[in-house]
Amino acid sequence: MGTSLDAELLDRWTELAGPSARAVGEDLVRRYSEPHRRYHAVEHLAAMLNIIDDLAADAADIAAVRYAAFFHDAVYSVEGGDNEEASAALAETALPAMGLDAELVAEVARLVRLTAGHHPNPSDRNGGVLCDADLAILAAGESAYAAYASAVRAEYAHVPDELFRKGRAAVLQGLIQQEHLFRTPTARARYDNAARANLAAELITLSEPGA
Repeated sequence: MGTSLDAELLDRWTELAGPSARAVGEDLVRRYSEPHRRYHAVEHLAAMLNIIDDLAADAADIAAVRYAAFFHDAVYSVEGGDNEEASAALAETALPAMGLDAELVAEVARLVRLTAGHHPNPSDRNGGVLCDADLAILAAGESAYAAYASAVRAEYAHVPDELFRKGRAAVLQGLIQQEHLFRTPTARARYDNAARANLAAELITLSEPGA
């Protein structure tokens, strides 16, 4: 693969899926390396997998969660379309061809679709782990959060500033108004306060003239 991180991700995939599925892993890593991605790229996938490792004890089926992480942003376009649905459909095609059983495929696809809104049921252990890993960036330190916000803006460079600010603010308001941003006890204790502080600070920035 092109970089050491690409190779690391391919190793993680092969460990999960087996050497016979290497071609699928190569395709997934290639997708996360597409040039239009700034945040939803290989670094995001690698970070998610590391957090999933930390939260593994909270999952009911950690393999399903890891498969879902690999597929959750496999299709990513900012120009419209339902990325999560398309990514889930890709999993529903690729995983059966690898020989995975129908129950696991269905769970992976369900989890991928869940990342469209990040609203797992309280009893959904797999969904809680996946969504917590996906949202953990919200609790990043000041410089890392600023880099994240900048990368998201770069992905939407074609959107005028005023429209972007309104859309981004709506997304952040939706998150900050949730009773629980994070679902697993570990992630809630580790990330919730910092994430809410970051969201509030970015909302203030988005409301400033010329932001």
